[in-house]
Amino acid sequence: MTIDCFSNIAFIPNDIWVAITIKVASDSIRDLCSLRMTCKVARDVGEADIVHRSVSILPPHATPWWWCLNPEPKRFFDRCMVAGHPELLFQKALRKLFIRRNENVGLQMLNSATSIGHAAATYALTMTLLLRTDDNDEKQKGLEL
Repeated sequence: MTIDCFSNIAFIPNDIWVAITIKVASDSIRDLCSLRMTCKVARDVGEADIVHRSVSILPPHATPWWWCLNPEPKRFFDRCMVAGHPELLFQKALRKLFIRRNENVGLQMLNSATSIGHAAATYALTMTLLLRTDDNDEKQKGLEL
């Protein structure tokens, strides 16, 4: 005896799928992975850049250190970076700017995170520009921010 199960899930419009997936992604990475395993449509929608930009990212102090050793989380976070995730962009900008002392790249990344609307990136960029003693134009830009 076989049980045939027919579902209308494939007929839900794509923008509804995207909205659902964004909501799930903004709650938890684990929930996003679970949703993507439910069906082909959810898997395909889960690959969208807008979904990767809205993923809930733990702060650096709450992220297990061993995640950087595992290639799967690294690929996932790299994919979120490519999509333009504001929090990851901000964290990487701070590392470039203050740890690696790569000022040009760090300021460009802070500008990118600021243009996306990340409040902490805007604050960090403002303070960095205001503390510059060599360039009055950048100080003025910091005041405007």
